[in-house]
Amino acid sequence: MRAARTLATFDDVELGDHVCWHTDSAASAPADVLAYVADGALYGDKIVVVGSTGAVSGLTHDAVPSAAVILDLPRAADPDSLLAAVRREARNAAREGYRSVRILTERAPWTAPGMTENLVAQELGLDEFASESNAIVLCAFQPSQWDAPTLEHVAGVHPHEMGIRAERPAFRMYSAGADSWSVDGVIDSECAGAFNMAVRAAIRCSPKVRLRFDSLEMIDAAGMHALVDAARHLPDRLIVVEGANETVRLCWDLAGYATADMPVVMAA
Repeated sequence: MRAARTLATFDDVELGDHVCWHTDSAASAPADVLAYVADGALYGDKIVVVGSTGAVSGLTHDAVPSAAVILDLPRAADPDSLLAAVRREARNAAREGYRSVRILTERAPWTAPGMTENLVAQELGLDEFASESNAIVLCAFQPSQWDAPTLEHVAGVHPHEMGIRAERPAFRMYSAGADSWSVDGVIDSECAGAFNMAVRAAIRCSPKVRLRFDSLEMIDAAGMHALVDAARHLPDRLIVVEGANETVRLCWDLAGYATADMPVVMAA
């Protein structure tokens, strides 16, 4: 079973990991990226770079293995296009005899309506892909380029984190199987908006999703409202919450959410 964790170095990266890597600067990243690429060759992984070389953490064209694939997608590519491309490369890698694919992408902000939600949807899709295919997905972010709220949103949908940022996000939401998501940490008024967006992104492509609360420490009234609001964001959606502790289930009932017309079901 996957579990959220903080990684100290690239040596800690394992198959199926989806890592949010906070780099301190473009100048210091290339050595780390080269080590990541070299490990891929050592273990028999196919390297897939999302973005043009020279724009991904300072990686030069000469440093990219000849068998590597470069997916030069638009910065604001929709989630379906990105996921279709990496799934295609994973199928190709399996046919070619590679152990897995090792994906490297550097995220850069763009200005467009719905940018943050689209980015969160992309990251959730990449996490589901990593979980089901045993791929390694490394997403590089330079915190100096991002506003803090957006960075918090994207960090929360990566199960693994590495780099200069010492604190982990208040909650993490990550794939636990097809249309199933584990949620851990604390969901309160400070991160309810990020949680709402993550759930909205998860129900975009599926009319029914499961949220596993086994590792959730606490969810307050604002968090519960965020969950219900997300379920109502799109018509005919159903969210089934499993593994919630007795306190969470009691608070849910006392808040009046345990009704027949509620699109969120708190399973016993």
